Amino acid sequence: MRAHGRIAGCIIRHTKQHAHSIRPIRRLLLAFARNHAGAAGIEFALIASALCIIILNGVAIAHYIYTRMQVENAAQMGTQAAWKACDPTELPATTLCPGLGTAIVAAVQSTSLGASVTLQAGSPSEGYFCLDASGALHAVGSLVARPVDCSATGMPNLQPGDYISVTVTYPYRPLFADLTVARFFATPINKTSLMRLL
Repeated sequence: MRAHGRIAGCIIRHTKQHAHSIRPIRRLLLAFARNHAGAAGIEFALIASALCIIILNGVAIAHYIYTRMQVENAAQMGTQAAWKACDPTELPATTLCPGLGTAIVAAVQSTSLGASVTLQAGSPSEGYFCLDASGALHAVGSLVARPVDCSATGMPNLQPGDYISVTVTYPYRPLFADLTVARFFATPINKTSLMRLL
């Protein structure tokens, strides 16, 4: 019985000593919980970081849209250069116009993207096209055998047009690699432009 009393007394003393050592820690925690001195700084840091991410995404999306417009412009410049460089007597242009390739390359690389814009393999291409009843273009015949009319598309009273197609490519890289949604955008950027030569 005395042994049990001694153990109980030790436990009570140890608990009282433990309670005295916990009180200062508890007071510090309560004081810390009541202190709001740094709350504004923490809130500002959280809001500022969220705003920075939103701004970076906005800049990245705008950069991607601008780059796509420049690539599309490069393709259009290429078809316009073909139209300007080749006389109607030099058609089909891909076989009879000697300065075609040089003119197209110079034109597609004249945008702000410069020499990073390149012609895609197989570009430029040329062919005869006709409109159908809905106004859509369809390839007809071949360059060596020009069709006499557009009866292949159900429009026999129309003449086929000689069209040139220029496809360009640009290896897009996001400004802020893994921080924005731009990493999910298509790369490389490819654009095609089609223009009637005759």
